[in-house]
Amino acid sequence: MQASDIREMDEAEIQRHLDEYRHEMFNLRFQSATRKLKNHQRIKVVRRDVARLLTVVREREIEALYAAEIAELQALNASL
Repeated sequence: MQASDIREMDEAEIQRHLDEYRHEMFNLRFQSATRKLKNHQRIKVVRRDVARLLTVVREREIEALYAAEIAELQALNASL
């Protein structure tokens, strides 16, 4: 999954993917612990996909905070 693809998703879709990947990560770790995991590389891929999703979520949070601060400053300047 590419970061550019994630940025095109809406919040609900990102959350759905996060839930799916976290569930898959749980299963992969369980299979690894019971020595039934065939593809150990998949853990690394899923972990990085989760990190990419969380990064985009955080980017949006920060963007919203800055947008609110800018709006507040513009309102303050307009009243002066």
